[in-house]
Amino acid sequence: MLTRGSFSGSLGLALLAAVALPAAAEERGLTQAEWAQNYDSASTMRVQRSNTPILSPQTLAATEQMIERYRDIVARGGWQPVSGAERLRVGARSPAVVALRQRLITSGDLDPAAGSSPVYDSYVEAGVRRFQARHGLNQTGAMNITTVQAMNVPADVRLRQLELNAVRLRSYSGNLGARYVIVNIPAALVETVEGDHVATRHAAGVGKIDRQSPIMNAKIQEVNFNPYWTVPASIIKKDLIPKMQKEPNYLTDNKIRIFDGDREIPPSQVNWRSDEATRYRFRQDPGVDLNSMGFVRINIPNPHGVYMHDTPAKGIFGDDFRFVSSGCVRVQNVRDYVAWILQGTPQGNPETIEAIIQSGQRVDARPVAPIPVYWTYITAWSTPDGLVQFRDDIYKRDGVGAPSAAMAAAAQAPRNFADEDDGQTN
Repeated sequence: MLTRGSFSGSLGLALLAAVALPAAAEERGLTQAEWAQNYDSASTMRVQRSNTPILSPQTLAATEQMIERYRDIVARGGWQPVSGAERLRVGARSPAVVALRQRLITSGDLDPAAGSSPVYDSYVEAGVRRFQARHGLNQTGAMNITTVQAMNVPADVRLRQLELNAVRLRSYSGNLGARYVIVNIPAALVETVEGDHVATRHAAGVGKIDRQSPIMNAKIQEVNFNPYWTVPASIIKKDLIPKMQKEPNYLTDNKIRIFDGDREIPPSQVNWRSDEATRYRFRQDPGVDLNSMGFVRINIPNPHGVYMHDTPAKGIFGDDFRFVSSGCVRVQNVRDYVAWILQGTPQGNPETIEAIIQSGQRVDARPVAPIPVYWTYITAWSTPDGLVQFRDDIYKRDGVGAPSAAMAAAAQAPRNFADEDDGQTN
């Protein structure tokens, strides 16, 4: 397994051994890449995730070292854009592969010994996987528009991102706590940290471009199992009323009840061709499969009114770009997250958590002590093993002009009522 590599030099003895040619192949004039036609050989090559927290002195030091390396790359002319590569994959032969190889070599994702063949072989595939891993993209090993767009961000722009984010990382250089949580919004990622190491890591769904998740510090005070979800007034008007006009059984099917004060009223008594519904309160019953909160809400009191929670829409966690919420953060594998939060409490074991979920009953649980949680905006950093990471500047806070594939994807995404999650819970 390819676990680490030098940024500007060899990717390791294992890779060098893999691309080495038998003498007979050289005598036949084949390039190294063309000789190795085992297209499955790269399928096990992955970038190993570091257990070093994003907010740590080690990450800051590694990022500062990477800045020097990028200054050297920029001084040597950076890298050339890749064109005509959007549909390349293993087995393809194209002049664009030659340029792709050079691009991967320059950024340290492919060893120079892999040659300059126009064949998209297993070593190019491994290099593309490595590049995709460093940019938070699905590691398909095949080229696509988002991968090309990430490759074509100029080296000097990447350098400025590293310099800017070093300043951000430095601002978290104090004591963050013995146990704490990091939400890195551009990476749509949650890390739990204990003993200066990442304990668990979770993909996340974060705020859309027009409903951004805030940068803030808060504390996890409480875990709410099987919460109700109260639909915000804005969603009632913009989403729920039009939905009921088209699907009269929508509320019933999704276990959303209507209340006039404390009195429940049936959907049939509401004039859905008017704004009458905005005068009522809409509350969704607890339920893992339907409730927008899923089975749990993590309560982090803050002036923005946002929180962290489960979701019934688990499919988003497999997407490259997970900017889908109205500002709250949805957490993948939330059972593991909750178990970590509640360590040392009666509810802190998987069996108890599962029993509470299955009961469907409202249960509130508190951690042993409030846990600091940091919602951050880090778009570029490096880990101590020399692996540099970049993410889309989705909210355009860097100001360096990097194009955002995520922004284009998010702008085209259809609006879905089930995606909304900024309602109150109780």
